[in-house]
Amino acid sequence: MTPQEILKQQFGYDTFRPGQGDVIDHIMNHENVLAIMPTGGGKSLCYQIPALLQDGLTLVVSPLISLMKDQVDALNENGIPATFINSSLTYG
Repeated sequence: MTPQEILKQQFGYDTFRPGQGDVIDHIMNHENVLAIMPTGGGKSLCYQIPALLQDGLTLVVSPLISLMKDQVDALNENGIPATFINSSLTYG
């Protein structure tokens, strides 16, 4: 499956936003990437799509608890298993 197919099938978008395809290509080529995009620029898909295309676990470190919850909720609604660990959880 290609990044474009994942974009359409899992997220419902026909095309990438500017820069997303390039970032994903670099990640898929196992290159180091620094992607600086504006709020709403689609940074999340830049790591979510490669995570779906590769084997294993993807760990994302985010400083914003509300963003973690929103992204995990959206992934789960799309049938993509995801969770978060942060200070909003109880020990149990």
